Amino acid sequence: MYCTYARTLSEWSKMGRSVSPRSAEMRGVPVPPGAVATPLSRQPGGDRPAYQPRVAEKGVLHPIVREYLETFLREVASRADGTTLPHFVEQEFRDFLRCGVLAHGFARVRCGTCAFERLVPFSCKGRGFCPSCGGRRMTERAAHLVDAVLPRVPVRQWVFTVPHRLRYLLAGNHTLCRAVLGVYVRVLLGFQRGQARRRGIRDGHAGSVTVIQRFGGGLNLNVHFHTLVLDGVFTESQPGGLRFHPAPPPSDEDVARLLTTVRTRVRRLLERRGLEPQDAGLTPPDPLAEESLALAGISSASVQGRVALGRRAGARVLRIGREPSAPSVTSTGPRQVHLQGFDLHANLLVHAEDRARLEQLCRSLLRPPVAQERLRLTGDGHVLKELKSEWADGTSPPSGDEHPPLASRPRYWAWADLMRRAFDVD
Repeated sequence: MYCTYARTLSEWSKMGRSVSPRSAEMRGVPVPPGAVATPLSRQPGGDRPAYQPRVAEKGVLHPIVREYLETFLREVASRADGTTLPHFVEQEFRDFLRCGVLAHGFARVRCGTCAFERLVPFSCKGRGFCPSCGGRRMTERAAHLVDAVLPRVPVRQWVFTVPHRLRYLLAGNHTLCRAVLGVYVRVLLGFQRGQARRRGIRDGHAGSVTVIQRFGGGLNLNVHFHTLVLDGVFTESQPGGLRFHPAPPPSDEDVARLLTTVRTRVRRLLERRGLEPQDAGLTPPDPLAEESLALAGISSASVQGRVALGRRAGARVLRIGREPSAPSVTSTGPRQVHLQGFDLHANLLVHAEDRARLEQLCRSLLRPPVAQERLRLTGDGHVLKELKSEWADGTSPPSGDEHPPLASRPRYWAWADLMRRAFDVD
């Protein structure tokens, strides 16, 4: 299998074609399991890119997980009366420790022209934790959205955040999460159609794409919704033809009315499902706790920004630039409204022709929860998570260093094409 794959690489390279495990598989060529590539970097003093395999064991995250995973699992079991985390949680960590490590398996790829060989370690293809596999999926899906889903019209991002208690409920109840999303999106699309009708445009059709993010900037559990909404509506201009009608930007009052409507409908939804407390003595059911007390306890602490395990269990996560007694500050930015824990923000618009900015935004929405480059180990043994910007309560980044975003068709991309698109290499 390896010889056939290596020979195919050589033949396609001579013809100037992009080569990747995915493109080989689509053409019926046997591909060694886990045959993947890693990002390219440019050689010092030149424009020619040089392949730089990642060394998984030398990052900040891998040594931390490797050293403390067993301690973490024992601590969870001791605090949850012997119950453990669901198997998929532990498996995600163990798969991450094997990802990109040659000792756990690799493909041997050989160039038929120059006889150069490369050992490519297998990847875990994890969906919840691994930064490398999550980064690959982020770049591929962002490219698909920009090239095959979102038309060349203005796109506005709406971000909907819910109170802490509802975040906890949504984290363990996917059916409820989809129902809340449905309520929220129907209000947004109805607003778009209503704007069009007030301008005399009948039968307008709006469109949106939503990414449900389950994490916050501080690696806390924070289920919230990022929605890309076409900033206007389509109408049928002639048989088979469509015409786009741009919408005026929403006012602060519009955003406030929308948030009030969404909040009212979400609370009605919770009441219908018996998840809204009717009095102080009634506690709604907790499906997450019924599945795993350990996971429920960790999730609850993470939502509240508190330490779940260890000597500081129950204490707030340490923050830089924040006074311990500082009150929570409500954002007062344009087109942003906060109401009793619910928050709606709609001040980011990407213009129709700015496809590079749109793809960058899509990557931000689809990014994995952990960014290796924003993790640091301090001299006293703490793990420092850098923030991209200062939080409303005064929590601030430890330094001004910013990491630039990645530079700027088909559902599945050839690996070489994806590297060229993301890192500008050929």
